Amino acid sequence: MKTLRLILGDQLNIKHSWFKKTDKNTLYCLFEMRQETDYVKHHIQKVIGFFAAMRQFSEGLKKQNHHVAYFNINDKQNTQNLSENLLYLIKSHSITHFEYIYPDEHRLDVQLEKFCESLNITSNVVSGEHFYTNREDLAVFFKGKKQHLMENFYRDMRKKHDILMVADQPEGGKWNYDKSNRNKWKGNQGDIPHYRLFKNDVTTIKKDIEKASIKTIGKFETKTFPYPITRIQALDQLKYFCEYLLVHFGDYQDAMHTDEDYLFHSRLSFAMNLKLIAPRDVVNTVMNYYRKHDDTINISQVEGFVRQVIGWREYMRGMYWANMPEYKQKNALENHNELPEFFWTGKTKMNCLKHAITNSLDNGYAHHIQRLMITGNYALLTQTNPDAVDAWYLGIYVDAIEWVQLTNTRGMSQFADGGKIATKPYVSSGSYINKMSNYCSGCLYNKSKKTEDDACPFNSLYWNFLDEKRIFLGNNFRMKMMYSLLDKMDTTVLQNIKKKAQHIIAHQDEY
Repeated sequence: MKTLRLILGDQLNIKHSWFKKTDKNTLYCLFEMRQETDYVKHHIQKVIGFFAAMRQFSEGLKKQNHHVAYFNINDKQNTQNLSENLLYLIKSHSITHFEYIYPDEHRLDVQLEKFCESLNITSNVVSGEHFYTNREDLAVFFKGKKQHLMENFYRDMRKKHDILMVADQPEGGKWNYDKSNRNKWKGNQGDIPHYRLFKNDVTTIKKDIEKASIKTIGKFETKTFPYPITRIQALDQLKYFCEYLLVHFGDYQDAMHTDEDYLFHSRLSFAMNLKLIAPRDVVNTVMNYYRKHDDTINISQVEGFVRQVIGWREYMRGMYWANMPEYKQKNALENHNELPEFFWTGKTKMNCLKHAITNSLDNGYAHHIQRLMITGNYALLTQTNPDAVDAWYLGIYVDAIEWVQLTNTRGMSQFADGGKIATKPYVSSGSYINKMSNYCSGCLYNKSKKTEDDACPFNSLYWNFLDEKRIFLGNNFRMKMMYSLLDKMDTTVLQNIKKKAQHIIAHQDEY
């Protein structure tokens, strides 16, 4: 039997059991394809990063004496389509058996299922051996329950995997230290260590992308890609995070500052989502470091990080597979406006959006609060079509893969699923942005005003959103207080606020 095994661009797990033994009758294949670069317009750094990691992975397999067929984006035999490339290899290498790893994106799952059904040779699909959970675990966990609260799932994960537990109780007496993770970074609490930046020369890859005329967004003005593209680099980044950043991660994980692109965040999501490093590696390493340094590192720092990995990351994947493909069409609030042009340029007078979008365009990066409470908040308040929001988020971030992007964007950020993931919309006026950042201090607009020419647009947009979406949100228990305040608002004042908000929505690129 001669076997062909497919490795997708986000399946670069060198620890997978496939690679424990070499076999002269097994051929591995990886493809750089227009099918993957063109289904949405991606950030130039995202395309570069994927190709760089894939090429490194291919070379690593060859060094271990595995047989590899690798199609560069401009190779003549590359059809730019996954199914056609596989058929080419099956025919040219007289393949008698095909295997692949379960994809983490629904569209590829469907494509490969149909492909295997069309084959006249045997085929098999295997686990990716990456996540803590299987695809179906979360759906089983919540079966028969009305609410799918992440916190309940997270606590079960803590117990099941004995993470930060003492017997059956949470270590430190609390399950969640979220209230300790909301400090504002004021820029005077000491220096943040310089970030570990990798100097991966990707000059050739950039030229290949230009030759292929792939349309991208964002900027890339250097020769080196700064994020980890190998397992060794990912482990190095993890070590750096533990030694220099973990000590204050929890404190400032929600903070935003004009002088800091990353603050104390790990910058590991790209490597994790390509499967260069597993969540167990990350959590075990962080926990081991914490055990050795618990005299200087508070449990709130560690719990805040663990919650993101075994809580949100696993939860979002589970919700994706439990609700696809219908989830991708959800638009519970019936929002239909377009994204403004400044989402692709960063050219806006709103300081918070300018910084969050510019960081995204420059680095293919923004942390979760910038995504949720700046760009996402604005898109929801301006009642933007979730299709447009999804496309932007999926394209602009180097770590964005649909299984994690879609649930975070359409669900958590845009409330388009009607509350499957978030119990209320994550919207705010300018007051929250001022509380968690220094963006307001350098802004043209006044965070305290609502309708004046220099009023913060978030303020009128917020109250207008509540009024416009009352039919959907008026009975939401968590929104009760805000609707009570809205009901007490003077009618003339509310009319002026709505007039201001509607002008903003109609002329977004003027703000």
